[in-house]
Amino acid sequence: MEKLISLSLGEVMLKGDNRKTFINKIIGQVKKISKNFQDISVYRDFGKIYINCHEEDIDEVIKKVKNIFGIVYITPTWKIDRNMENFEEAVLAVAKAQAEKGYKTFKAKAKRSDKRFEIQSADLNQMIGGIVLKNTEYKVDVHNPDFYIYCDVKEHIYLYSERFKGTGGLPLGTNGRGLLLLSGGIDSPVAGYMMAKRGICVDAVHFHSYPFTSERAEEKVQKLAKILGQYTGTIRMYSCNLLNIQKAINKNCPEDEMTILSRRFMMRIAEEISKQYEYDSIITGENLGQVASQTIGGLNVTNAIPDRVVFRPLIGMDKVDIIEIAESIGTYETSIMPFEDCCSVFLPKHPKLRPTRKGVEKSESKLQVEELVKEAMSELEIITIKQED
Repeated sequence: MEKLISLSLGEVMLKGDNRKTFINKIIGQVKKISKNFQDISVYRDFGKIYINCHEEDIDEVIKKVKNIFGIVYITPTWKIDRNMENFEEAVLAVAKAQAEKGYKTFKAKAKRSDKRFEIQSADLNQMIGGIVLKNTEYKVDVHNPDFYIYCDVKEHIYLYSERFKGTGGLPLGTNGRGLLLLSGGIDSPVAGYMMAKRGICVDAVHFHSYPFTSERAEEKVQKLAKILGQYTGTIRMYSCNLLNIQKAINKNCPEDEMTILSRRFMMRIAEEISKQYEYDSIITGENLGQVASQTIGGLNVTNAIPDRVVFRPLIGMDKVDIIEIAESIGTYETSIMPFEDCCSVFLPKHPKLRPTRKGVEKSESKLQVEELVKEAMSELEIITIKQED
């Protein structure tokens, strides 16, 4: 009898012929985050992934795998051989682990994934119930139990009760690579997290206006990228100074178009980075109607720039819901730190709410667009933000 960790998979199990590829991605990520633990092994058994490690490491390993996309439940599990030699001992270990929670009732729930096993599920339920009733003070409640004792029969028998919720989604790397426009605000880290949860490997581009914006503002964004990296792994961040572009816009274009013209340049630079470094998509934290550049008109004008898909996972979300996600992934407290960003430089008093493509293209005709983009790209700084061990 040994204690290990069971990982239950969600929509990955619906992937048909591609299922093996998705599961192997998850196994690879489990091995990667657990490389610092001694004597650890990972294997599959009838649709679940199991981690065998030292019992004293189980809690710490669970903390690590909680952030791996594609896993819906993480479960400390007792494993025994199918000869049932340690069956009673394992059942009591599961039941007695619930004693400190003040539980009084239970229900057994057995499942034979391997139908070759000679004892049927109903008989296993009766066996578990008999063991618990004989050796503990618990009572059976088949309708509303305080806890369940699960029994999965596969190549081995697994017994467990506690289940910790995972992040779900699809494993990283199964839907290409995306470049996130990462600001210092609440929305963009959440957008990156949500698209990573759909299987996209996320890197980031951050626009600043140094020295008009401070080094501490840049450090704040790097900290956000580091927190995001707990879910996505190592992040490559492209740091781009937008100041000369903003000066040119301020000098040559209508004041009320500053925000939308700056946004179009951000999209141009993101598109150029995507071409040079092979990103399949661009990701933004835009939310419909939240600011002037995120009206329907503003989105139409900026959407005209890139020739690849732009993901806006927050577009129809309520701000309260976005904040809840930011709090749950650990970015919120950093996002609300009061440091300026490039959008606050040359901020118009009354930004244009209904820009048109024809209007902004007329304004851009007064600028050396290609030269400004080329200059910004030549000064691009690339920072590698590694996931902490």
